[in-house]
Amino acid sequence: MPTSSPAAAPPCPIPTYLPWGRTARRLDWAHLPPQVRFDVEARLGSPVVADSTLTHGYVPVIETVLTLADGTHHLLRAASTQAQRSFAASLRAEAQWLRTLPDPVPTLRLTHLLDGDWVVLVLEHPAARLPHRPWREDDLDRCLDAVSAAALALTPAPGEARPFAEDLADWMGRWDILEGREDLGTPMQVLTAGRLAARLPEVTGGDTLVHTDLRDDTLHLTADGGVLLDGWAWPVRGAAWLDPLLLLVGPCGDGLDVEAVLRRTPLLARVPDDDVDCVLAAMAGFFLTSCDLPVPAASPWLREFQRWQGEAVWGWLRRRRGWA
Repeated sequence: MPTSSPAAAPPCPIPTYLPWGRTARRLDWAHLPPQVRFDVEARLGSPVVADSTLTHGYVPVIETVLTLADGTHHLLRAASTQAQRSFAASLRAEAQWLRTLPDPVPTLRLTHLLDGDWVVLVLEHPAARLPHRPWREDDLDRCLDAVSAAALALTPAPGEARPFAEDLADWMGRWDILEGREDLGTPMQVLTAGRLAARLPEVTGGDTLVHTDLRDDTLHLTADGGVLLDGWAWPVRGAAWLDPLLLLVGPCGDGLDVEAVLRRTPLLARVPDDDVDCVLAAMAGFFLTSCDLPVPAASPWLREFQRWQGEAVWGWLRRRRGWA
């Protein structure tokens, strides 16, 4: 008998003051050193005639769409190896993974990687849009189809990636920090959430390359009906159903009936209820504790985003367990 009790009605949207699509604080193309800009143009074979800084997301690297004199468009990401060491490392990792990912995984393809005082990643940039916010079911179904197809193409996992539960081991103990939070529920509910999260290693094992960060600012919908998966810096190895489940958190926060979506998504419909609840509990614990950390100056909206996601996924778990 399932332990979960899926809600009969969709949730209400979670309130937030997040300025969707305008959450990033970034420098522009002009802030790159002249020699770096010259090297980029030399690699691309044409001068830059226009640039448009992107403002979605929460990572403070330079991210801009370059328009060249030859009419082509390219997406540039750049981070200083001195002032942004961890972000520079993530760009190197993303370049390595983009070289590793097989067809037909629909990714933004690497064009060039420049390294030195600045790590600069230049990607192909086809015409595409981000999913609508609030999420709409047609966009969500389209993205889930692409993510599910990618999961099949990425099994077995190419390259070397750490197991999901090892890479995200910090998720499991967060409910110890939340003990005594009466605003979250009864002590027994908080204890149960912690016990569910502790099962993460046994629940999430698998041999699929899992992105872990697919959401409305890392999915690009193309005019021909395709979906491109962006942001391949730190994938892990785990169960094929993890990315489709993690993708549902944003739509849940926007008020979509994610239980109905879960039941009609083949990769998710067969997953035991307790396994789904385990991942939701671990994720809720991570976000509900992370949102209380100091706000990073370079990413002023990150903590509010984590609070919003934490409340969305915790509310979803409460409804599934019959706690609401």
